[in-house]
This record gives sequence, C-alpha cells and structure tokens, in this order.
Amino acid sequence: MTKLLTALAFPAAIVAVAYPAIAAAPRFETPAPVAFMEDLSSGAILFAKDADRRMPPASMAKMMTVYTAFQMIKAGDLKLDTEFDVRPETWQRWHGPAAGSTMFLSAGERVSVANLLYGIVTLSGNDACVVLAEGISGTESAFVERMNDNARKLGLTNSHFGTSNGWPDNGVTYVTARDLAKLAAATIQQHPRLYKQFYSRRDFTWGKTLGGGQAITQANRDPLLGRVAGADGLKTGHTEEAGYGFTGSAEQNGRRLVMVLAGLTSFNQRASESVRFMEWGFRAWQARPVVKAGRTVGQAQVQMGGASSVDLVAPRDLAVTVPSGDRPPLSGKIVYQGPLKAPIAKGAHVADLVVSSPGLPDQTMPLVAGADVGEAGFFGRASAGLTGLFG
Repeated sequence: MTKLLTALAFPAAIVAVAYPAIAAAPRFETPAPVAFMEDLSSGAILFAKDADRRMPPASMAKMMTVYTAFQMIKAGDLKLDTEFDVRPETWQRWHGPAAGSTMFLSAGERVSVANLLYGIVTLSGNDACVVLAEGISGTESAFVERMNDNARKLGLTNSHFGTSNGWPDNGVTYVTARDLAKLAAATIQQHPRLYKQFYSRRDFTWGKTLGGGQAITQANRDPLLGRVAGADGLKTGHTEEAGYGFTGSAEQNGRRLVMVLAGLTSFNQRASESVRFMEWGFRAWQARPVVKAGRTVGQAQVQMGGASSVDLVAPRDLAVTVPSGDRPPLSGKIVYQGPLKAPIAKGAHVADLVVSSPGLPDQTMPLVAGADVGEAGFFGRASAGLTGLFG
C-alpha cells in the first residue's frame, strides 16, 4: 500500500500526555562505517549511520537468493524435497580455497532444495547458491533476474544483484543497509514458517573429508545465536572489498529488531559489535502501548462500495518505541491512499497509523479494515458517478 494521498488529522486515538521534556534518542557509537536498526514492531528507526550508502554486500546478498526461493515455495512453484544435480562445471568453479565458503558439495550428486537452503543459510555455501540458482532457472544469470525482480517489488531502490552468492563482480552487485533491513523484514514477515525452519540452525553437516571420509560439520557464523536472547537470523558477509558485515534479527517480549552492520575490520569485531548493538536496541529503548488490538482508530472513505466508509482497526496491540524510562508526548494521524476502492476484505491492511513525538522519528503501524465492504450495485455506482461528475 502506498501511503500518499489522504492524511486525516488524528487527535482522538492517541491522547497526548503533557510531559514537559522532549525525548532524545539514546546515543550509540560504533566503529562500523555503516549501521542501521529498525524496530519492526513499531516501524521506528532506532539508529542510522550512512544507511543509504551503496556497498558490496558479500554473502549478505544470499538473503535475496533465499527470499527468492521462499517466494517460489510459497507460490507452489518449488518444493523443499525437489532435488537438483551438482553440475561438474559448477563444482569445478566453486571448489577449493579460492572459491570462498562452501557446502562441500560433490560433482554429480543430487541435493534437495531444503539441504541447499541449509547450505546457504547456515554454511554460507557459494556452491549451494549456484546449484540452487541453476536448478531453478537453468542458469545463474536467469535466476539473478528473478532476484532483481523481487528487489524491485520490495522497493529496494538502491540495490542490484549480479550473482546469487554475492561474489565480487566489479560493482555490479550493491546494496544499502536500509535495503538489507527491508529484505530481512520481508523474509521474516512474509515467510515466518520458512524463516524459523532455516535461519536459526546452529550448525549443519554435509560433505566428507578427503581421505578419511569423515562427515563435515560447520557452525553457523551468526554472531547473535546463543549470545542474545531471541536471536534467530540472518546472514553474515565478508570479502576484502566489503569488510565484515552482518544483518541480524532478534525478538524479545514482542519487540522484533532488525540490525545491519557493515565495513568492520575483523571477525571478532563483527561479533562483539553485533552483540553490543542488538543489546543496546533492547535495553536503551522500550515499547509504550498506544492502541489495543481490535480497537477502532478511525474511518476511511470508500469508493463504489456498499458502504461509504469502513472502520480502521488495530490488528494487534500497537505500541511505539521510546527511550527507556521516558514518557514523551505522542500524537498520531491516519494515512491511506484514498478513497479506498471496494471490494474490501475484513482484516485487509488498508491504512497506517503514523505516530509522532518531538525529538523522535515517526513510527508507522498498520491498520486493517474492520468489516467486509462489497461493491455497490448498479444504482449505487450510478449515484457515485453522478456525485463525482457534479460534485
């Protein structure tokens, strides 16, 4: 939904409390050249440092490969138990120390989509990405077209993908921290079951050692797993060009945070900064309830419908994110593209509640239709047409 055309004054749904102090966003300092954090529960941007700088994503690009596969699975166009062949040419290209992180696939073996996804997410396998891409689309370049199509649909306006695994390609592949956070949010919100299945695994076993033939188990590089409560994803990345980066998420007490750090100088610095950043997000900020689930917040006009308006309802308990210990004054407005066009399904996301507070960024939360609104009959449509013609 594009929130552009109609903004309604909204004095009633949130009562502004007259506290004299203006809230100030908590400070955070990081050596990371690029950093971004969003509270998905409220839409609040908690921190942004050069968040719109175009940069190489390294293996964080694999999030789009996984998202693209998730989209196809959800649509019924791809199944987790489908098996793809590891082409000898692909194995040759992505085999050996010079090929970066690997799932240790073998030439000629058949591997299921599920195992390839574990190999991508948990092991960051460059080989797994290309085998999945070729299995789905025939060639990696054809699959990359799917990735870029999904990027456009998600509104990743400062991102472009040239490979399925983020391998350096002379600047063809680039992202921003803000776009990576948007991609992470879409993965979590649109594909919760698949996200839970694939993104929080601590380790994965695939392949065998040369000579001895022992199974190879590799640990997930996610620096938050086991260190921050509620951490469950997403993806690290590293190349000489990009430095050390990480896009991560965790949920605590109903608050879901997404963070991005990029351009760090070492594996250990990435681990320590990621933990420190996420802990700051949960400790320095708190949720402040504003609207209970099911409450009618306002109304939106409806065009060509069996009713001229529809109630706008909170789909869940809505809360804003404010600095811990503060109770700043709040005000709100309803924003929607309108008038809404019938038919409208009850529960459909048709508007947003935008909450403002001095000194803090605006926070945007969804509002849904409180009832079904069918299309108007012939006479209703004719009346609406005459009204539009003559005012």
